[in-house]
Amino acid sequence: MRLMNIVGARPQFIKASAISRAIKLNFPDKISEIIVHTGQHYDKEMSDVFFDELDISKPHYNLAVGSSRHGKQTSMMISGIEEVLLGEKPDCVVLYGDTNSTLAGAIAAAKLHFPVIHIEAGLRSFNKTMPEELNRIISDHASTLLFAPTNSAFKNLMNEGFRPENSPPYTIDNPKIYLTGDIMYDNALFYAELAERKKSGFHKSIQVKREEFVLVTIHREINTDDISRLETLMLTLNALARDHSIPFVMPLHPRTTLSLRTRLESLYNDLRSSKYIRLIPPVSYLEMILLEKTSRLIITDSGGVQKESHFFRKPCLVLRAETEWVELVKNGTAELVDADPEKLRNGFRKFTDDGKELEYPAFYGNGKTAEFILNEIIMMFEKP
Repeated sequence: MRLMNIVGARPQFIKASAISRAIKLNFPDKISEIIVHTGQHYDKEMSDVFFDELDISKPHYNLAVGSSRHGKQTSMMISGIEEVLLGEKPDCVVLYGDTNSTLAGAIAAAKLHFPVIHIEAGLRSFNKTMPEELNRIISDHASTLLFAPTNSAFKNLMNEGFRPENSPPYTIDNPKIYLTGDIMYDNALFYAELAERKKSGFHKSIQVKREEFVLVTIHREINTDDISRLETLMLTLNALARDHSIPFVMPLHPRTTLSLRTRLESLYNDLRSSKYIRLIPPVSYLEMILLEKTSRLIITDSGGVQKESHFFRKPCLVLRAETEWVELVKNGTAELVDADPEKLRNGFRKFTDDGKELEYPAFYGNGKTAEFILNEIIMMFEKP
């Protein structure tokens, strides 16, 4: 059978790598894979080194859409994906997460009657002002097979009218929903081992010791483009690092760097000269995995990093008012602090000072989610 993976940004290549790896290891004689890169994000790190280092298959197509307004970008991707679909005629189309590439793939494939498979289905922040929330909902409702990574995501799908008791044959009008676990847990296990081997000198290069630093990532527009919010966050983080005498490692997203340098120059210079702040350029995926695995605490506005904090059994402060990963907050290992200095300080003290032993249940499966997903796809689409 012919399976088409549609991806648009570096994180989606990494997610798709779990599927590609499982195909190579378990189903090389049953599945032929076609990878389409929409070019939604141009990332200079996505060079040959990126693909070789992570053992990721290179795309067969690159639509080179690039950055633009949501409507223009999405329409260009739909047009490009349609052409590839009509030429390749895959048996199914696999989409990941909640980007504009996900939305474009769902619309293009569904309108041409190619079955859509959505991995990371059912995630909801219940905030429709976020473009990602609209992308998730529309993509789910255009899908034939929906793989929910968590129990809460599965329940969200049920609340929106998806029925677990549906019987085959499955179609866009009679979809099948699954509770699967998370393919990024598959990746975390695989790449953490790889990172230890390939990046053994990384801690020394940024002058920190394992388990003795806090990892901070800030990239969402709500935090980077609202200068008052960004200033509040950075002042609070700087004070926490100084008052607790612990290094804060901050791989800076280009958008964050631009806002700091052009609109908060004095604060940016203070951060750069701080004894306890490590402002570093964006890191590779292996370096990020290593930082997550060896940190003491993680502070982030990234959905993916929140989840990975749980994989590596690290407490997490979330710089947002809501999260898709509600089970982490309910579990008490993640806390929503938004951009509130008092909540940030209290959360920091809670996770670093009280000595309470935290529990990290297996919310995200057993590390073999990709294999499970592919088995289900084969059962539906394999040709006799």
